[in-house]
Amino acid sequence: MSTHIGAKMGDYADVVLLPGDPLRAKYIAENFLDNVKQVNSVRNAFGYTGEYKGHRVSVQGSGMGIPSMSIYINELVQFFGVKTIIRVGSCGAIAPDVHLRDVILAQGSSTDSAVTMNTFGPGFHYAPLADFKLLDTAYHVAEKLGINTKVGDIFAADRFYNDELDMKKLRDYGILGTEMESAGLYLLAAKLHFRALSVLTVSDLIFGDEKTTAEEREKTFNDMINISLETAIADK
Repeated sequence: MSTHIGAKMGDYADVVLLPGDPLRAKYIAENFLDNVKQVNSVRNAFGYTGEYKGHRVSVQGSGMGIPSMSIYINELVQFFGVKTIIRVGSCGAIAPDVHLRDVILAQGSSTDSAVTMNTFGPGFHYAPLADFKLLDTAYHVAEKLGINTKVGDIFAADRFYNDELDMKKLRDYGILGTEMESAGLYLLAAKLHFRALSVLTVSDLIFGDEKTTAEEREKTFNDMINISLETAIADK
């Protein structure tokens, strides 16, 4: 048991899917895993462990933003021995060729969060990256499943509502989409030496009116879930 996770050592598998929404964690556990056991309910940040095609896999809700997510990552890795974390989240599309419900594999994550500066000090701009083996596996898994993906840099925003941010400049510099977590995930992966990847579904368009509902974000982003689960068991 840790401060925010009421589980025992061994309750989590080596690989964890990490959605921000605890209800998406519940949806994944109930619809994709067999022999499921709920291992955490502290603060309603639901955590589950079950089997996917005979392999143990866990799923844990992390909340929104780098600060909340960092709590769960630190405890999963340092208290429960987790080796691989795959974020399964939503994002807003920025690039003109990225559309609603497209799946993005985040090769890297830019950010305006102070998390990198506070880690390295001023004057050094660390660029957090995904684990290449996970990224490569996910890309080829998606190909095999017939799911088109976009691969590239995303932006992990420190604030959800930020009128001062120049989204057009991010688009001009090739940023595919924006969310609030991946830079922190990749930074912690480098620090704590676990494997990490963000697999994201486009839930809305930054430069358009199309968007999904909260229920759709919770229950219908199955392409990224299938990619992530197949990637999770690919090298086992």
